[in-house]
Amino acid sequence: MDVSFLGGPRPQRGVGVVAPFDFALDRELWRWVPDEVSLHLTRTPYVPVEVSLDLARIVSEHETLGDAVRTLNAIAPEIIAYACTSGSFVGGVAGERAMCEAMTRAGEVPSVTTSGALLEALTELSVRRVALVTPYTVSVTRALEEYVAEAGVTVTGRAFMGLTRHIWKVPYRAVADMARQAAAANKPEALFISCTNLPTYDVIAQLEAELRIPVISANQVTMWAALRRLGTRAVGPYQALLDESARAWPGTLPKDRQEQEQERAQEREQQREGWT
Repeated sequence: MDVSFLGGPRPQRGVGVVAPFDFALDRELWRWVPDEVSLHLTRTPYVPVEVSLDLARIVSEHETLGDAVRTLNAIAPEIIAYACTSGSFVGGVAGERAMCEAMTRAGEVPSVTTSGALLEALTELSVRRVALVTPYTVSVTRALEEYVAEAGVTVTGRAFMGLTRHIWKVPYRAVADMARQAAAANKPEALFISCTNLPTYDVIAQLEAELRIPVISANQVTMWAALRRLGTRAVGPYQALLDESARAWPGTLPKDRQEQEQERAQEREQQREGWT
């Protein structure tokens, strides 16, 4: 059969992804990606260290990042995304920026990290009070709180599991239970579910409908931030970060805040008229 008339395959735009050696949710990342974009994943070298602040520092060393990015240079991605929350918040805000600079030098393309994308998403959503969900130990969770506080965002509540391995095996039910616990007090404006190895895609919209606040996750913000730099959008039905119409629930925001959000949504839509 002659298939030459098809002319394909269609050109693909590439996002290079650097993940820790134990990252197990490649398929989840792909669920946020539109058809015209391809992910090219690479991993940091294995080290016999459990999930901890020590591991976060090891997998975010600039030399390690540079080596990982250079493995992607031959396929020429348009942007590099570092998919690890703890690895990108362990050095604070300045450390996260230095990581982006190191990756950009190695790949000669723009770079984003999960924790940098988190702050970008909180700004996008006008959030100043956030509840946190993590699978981490108390020390790693506290480091995340310090990172968020350094950026001027108040942590209203938290829930954590104390895990040091096999985080990708946590079921959605446990994630939802932690989310309810973290958001139960002090009226957060949003909820962040940390760790790129924690499954979240299918639970986000459900939690937003129940909690009536935006729910964002590590993998979601990573893909959202990377794809918006390509001028395209992440795919996530009914997820508030990705869909302005899902961001305000009747009665949950003061009138002046609702008007501000509507104005911001109109401005963003005008800016995106030329997007593909």
